[in-house]
Amino acid sequence: MPLQEPSVHLPFGPPPVLPLVDKQLKEFILSPEELPIHDYRFTQQHWGRTPEPHTLLNIESAPLGTTLKVRRDLAVGEIIDFVEVGFDESTEASKAISEAREPLWAGQFLESEDLFLQASTQNLNLDDDLSSVPPGFHRGIEFDADGFTPIGFEARGDVPNQHENSESRVSEPAAAIDSAPSTLINLMDLVEKEQELLSESMPSKTETEAPSNELTSPSTNEVEQDSDIIPKDVPVLKIKDTVPLKHNKFQWAEILDVSQPVTDFHEHVPNMAHKYEFELDIFQKQAVMKLEERCDVFVAAHTSAGKTVVAEYAIALSMKHMTKAIYTSPIKALSNQKYRDFRHTFGDVGLITGDWKINETASCLIMTTEILRSMLYCRSDVVPDLEYVIFDEVHYINDSDRGHVWEEVLIMLPPSVSIVMLSATVPNTLEFAQWVGRTRQKKVHVITTPKRPVPLEHYLYTGTGGSSKDDRFLIMDGQENFLLEGYRKAEMSREKKPSAKPMPQGRNPPKQQYWNLNKEKTMWIALVDHLRKREELPVVAFTLSRNRCDNNAEELRSLDLTVGTEKAKINGFIHRCIQQLQDADKNLPQVVRMKDLLLRGIGVHHSGILPILKEIVEMLFQDGLVKLLFATETFAMGVNMPTRSVIFDSIRKYDGVEWRHLYPGEYIQMAGRAGRRGKDRVGNVIILCKGEIPKEVDLRNMMKGKPTALQSKFRLTYKMMLNLLRRENLKVEEMMSRSFKESNVQETKEKIITELKTVEEEIKRKGELSSASPHSQLLIRFCEKSLDFLLDWNQIQREVMERCSAKYLTTGRVVLVTYQEHCNKIGVILMSESVKREQVYRVLVLCHANETLRENPLTERENEECDEVNKLLSFAWPQKYFVPEGSGGHTLIQVKGKDILEVSNQVLDVKNITYIKQDWEKRQMPRFRDAPVGQMCAQLVQDLSQLMHSVAAGENVISWLNPVQDMKVNDINLAPEIRRLEIIRQELSTDPCTSFANLEDEVRDIYSYLKLQQKKKNLKYTISYQSMTLYPDYLNRLNVLKRLRYIDDHDTVELKGKVACEMSSHELMITELVMEGVLTNLPTAEIAALLSCLVFQHKTDREQTLTKSLEQGIEEIERIHRGIEDVERAFKVGVEDPSCESENQLNFKLVQVVYEWAKAKPFAEIMQLTDIQEGIIVRCIQQLHETLQDVKRAARIYGDPKLSNKMDEASNAIKRDIVFSVSLYTKM
Repeated sequence: MPLQEPSVHLPFGPPPVLPLVDKQLKEFILSPEELPIHDYRFTQQHWGRTPEPHTLLNIESAPLGTTLKVRRDLAVGEIIDFVEVGFDESTEASKAISEAREPLWAGQFLESEDLFLQASTQNLNLDDDLSSVPPGFHRGIEFDADGFTPIGFEARGDVPNQHENSESRVSEPAAAIDSAPSTLINLMDLVEKEQELLSESMPSKTETEAPSNELTSPSTNEVEQDSDIIPKDVPVLKIKDTVPLKHNKFQWAEILDVSQPVTDFHEHVPNMAHKYEFELDIFQKQAVMKLEERCDVFVAAHTSAGKTVVAEYAIALSMKHMTKAIYTSPIKALSNQKYRDFRHTFGDVGLITGDWKINETASCLIMTTEILRSMLYCRSDVVPDLEYVIFDEVHYINDSDRGHVWEEVLIMLPPSVSIVMLSATVPNTLEFAQWVGRTRQKKVHVITTPKRPVPLEHYLYTGTGGSSKDDRFLIMDGQENFLLEGYRKAEMSREKKPSAKPMPQGRNPPKQQYWNLNKEKTMWIALVDHLRKREELPVVAFTLSRNRCDNNAEELRSLDLTVGTEKAKINGFIHRCIQQLQDADKNLPQVVRMKDLLLRGIGVHHSGILPILKEIVEMLFQDGLVKLLFATETFAMGVNMPTRSVIFDSIRKYDGVEWRHLYPGEYIQMAGRAGRRGKDRVGNVIILCKGEIPKEVDLRNMMKGKPTALQSKFRLTYKMMLNLLRRENLKVEEMMSRSFKESNVQETKEKIITELKTVEEEIKRKGELSSASPHSQLLIRFCEKSLDFLLDWNQIQREVMERCSAKYLTTGRVVLVTYQEHCNKIGVILMSESVKREQVYRVLVLCHANETLRENPLTERENEECDEVNKLLSFAWPQKYFVPEGSGGHTLIQVKGKDILEVSNQVLDVKNITYIKQDWEKRQMPRFRDAPVGQMCAQLVQDLSQLMHSVAAGENVISWLNPVQDMKVNDINLAPEIRRLEIIRQELSTDPCTSFANLEDEVRDIYSYLKLQQKKKNLKYTISYQSMTLYPDYLNRLNVLKRLRYIDDHDTVELKGKVACEMSSHELMITELVMEGVLTNLPTAEIAALLSCLVFQHKTDREQTLTKSLEQGIEEIERIHRGIEDVERAFKVGVEDPSCESENQLNFKLVQVVYEWAKAKPFAEIMQLTDIQEGIIVRCIQQLHETLQDVKRAARIYGDPKLSNKMDEASNAIKRDIVFSVSLYTKM
């Protein structure tokens, strides 16, 4: 402690006995004016140093980012490999908890040392307050006063007294030992026996080294054990006798049986984290038990089956454990709905979207998957405290534009975080779960339930009003049986009615309705009346067009489906919801029109409706006040929106390319809204038949077909690459290799590695033989050259033979063939035919007598190897023709163009080809094997044999035709290749190796060795990054980033790359705009208007009136965009991925609308400038706000405060009125 200046009571102060050192030191440092002026040389001293400028160029090496991790065989514990893994990066001082550690449970958070000591010693009696039952045990041991002898068990007499002051260590009679309970243990005996065992295992010391006070040996009597505490038979792992683990295809995924009831649920979960007022279904109980065990769970069930219960329980568990949970959804509207539901259930819930941030520190956070991905990239402080992440609608991974985000998040999530995946029924749940489990190295428990809580009945409706309004025919019952009788009745009913106009085809269907408006109106009124009489309202009419939704609702304005009390509720609710709007917004045409429809019990729901109106429709529908709802398929993505009936206005849709029927997954997702659990016995699905009755096969495929399987839509983006290039523990290549797209390779990787080791060992054994001498080296080079030649030969010779087939490869033509075990054989062509679009030839060749019929035919692989070896020998010995031994035999072989080595100018007379073929095939049968050869076949064999023997004896010379000179193959691309192959073939035939003794055997050995080398190379390539599907695109994008200077030559992220990392989309475009200063000097309204080109993607033919400044700004943006496209085109980025091209397209059709909105014009006035629907404009402006925030972050990083301030002004200018009205789900 510093000395305190004493209180002064004397008039002259305290006596100067001890000066205050700290005071003098303070004055010495802070008062330089009091330093002596004479001894200035000692007042301040300076130690100079020699300048060394070159040291500025030295860069300290970065700390190691990786370490080695041991991989062991789980069966025997043997070390099988070392894997390089990255260190955890989250070691910054700002982070209190590591990302890699598991969350702390309730009561597990650390306290300070003082509080710990205070809590541990306060009111604690060390003699009486100690526990006797250890945690996890049912019983324990109570000790005597000595502290080491159990009560009821006296000390052994043969144990030496180590505590002489203790009376309890006095020796007792042996009877006391025998009368002691057998369930108690003398711990001192155990310790002493353990020391005895240790001493026996150590080398013994000599008597001179033994201490003089050596204790007496402890008793050798066995200690009686308590069967409840210490097991009698300790299990020992016998490594040599261990049965090898069976390979399970789905070792990282396990499907749980939901067919049997869970009878012991309350024993496994005695205290549920969240109580439910109803009995849980079997699949829900299974999921809850696995969540209690902190397992990963994948629940695939039909719509409205109760998957939300699983999500709720995961959130409840995280709150019980005082950790965090994140719920992700594919769309913001779903996030808003879940925020309301979970807030009412749990209270401490937050919402994070691109538009709003509410209660960011809550225990449960709801967000889109893109927000979670950004949090993982920037290493948010929320991640270390995560216990559960819930992925709702995980089948959205099939989305071509956003599906890759789900894969990125699943790969980057720490293993300590448990995941809950909720999905509609998909056929490959196990395959997907296996990928997730292997990626996270954690088993995923799959729970599927094909049973619907409310069965569905499917109908065809052919009514047109009047007497036919009840014409509804059941075609599939609640047990999913297709009823052909109902389909036939629907056909007969349709035939009695006048035919309707056919379904339009093409990209732009006609504007008129399939029926005239009056007939359409009559049909809808009759159908609604039919449903109302049968008490099958409310109903959702899925109409796969926004305009048709609006038109159908307008045509039914005369229909009134509500009573007075319902109208009062609807009117009051709408009034409360829109009272926050400006007066001008309350009187918007769409608001007035929707209010009138809702009062009649009719609603419209699609992307063109204002967000606040969509939420009003959803809430009124949930309360049963909307009886008829016209909606597009996006309504099927909502939550808790069941209905009594579902109507399909049409089962055909235009998907941007063509008109097609709904896929089974699309149909099931929408039809699944029918049937309210606890209210309806069945749900009704009605398909309107305005035109022809859909074909039976189309209906079966749509209703009973398998939903679309989960498929990888993983793709590379510049944002992902730049973010991963800044990390050390996860590389871009690793992200690609762990994606669902590469799951097949990862599944077989261990098998390939094992096979690679086997191949390497075999090569090692053959290596000495193959490289021992110069002789072997010559053979290796010869075989390598021959194999390379063979690859080119197979391709070129096939094309040559195809061109010459009609004229030269005809019946009777003599050819030289090498095919499988037939090497350099002269044969005659019998016939040719086309097999799988390739011409094949039946050739009769001679062979040894014992080769006519093989008892053990070669395998396909052996035939392939034999074929290649014999072709190598054919190239080495082109004039060494096959001659059979003795009379020999003959056979028919089927060869391709590449197997014909030469074509001669000789043609043999072949009579009755069919007879020769049938005669040979007959003699292949076992019972006709010894039958005599037919006369015509024997004559042909004799002619061929005479020719072959005359050639072998030198009496005759066969003239082989030259493809270019004789057969006139003069193709400008093919002829040079033929000449090149002729030169190489000549070199092979004159190679010194052709004169080696035993060449055939040596070539076979070298061929086997080279094949092993090629197999090793192929296996290494298969498990390497280079084999990945996206690896070429990765290299191309890497070159783009280098060319544009986002990264340097060493792949280090530069300033432009750091700016691009902060962008949510269009990272290159926004970065270039900021770095080139295109936006800095523009007014805020023009900046907002120009940036709308990045978010608007719809089509419109309305012309715009733009200022000259806006037109110049458009030209500048297009110039920068062309520059980026030119670089991407130069490196072939996006050539095979159309989604990349569409994503980067600019659309300036909303510039005038946004410009006027930023200039503070009312929403009603800007709607006069465009034909785009209100809801789409609102969504684009909301997305534009996110883009402005991206530009603001970019300007801040780049150091442009002027542009950053303008972005704030632009955001404030567009963030107003009905466009940014607060979601009703966040207030109610």
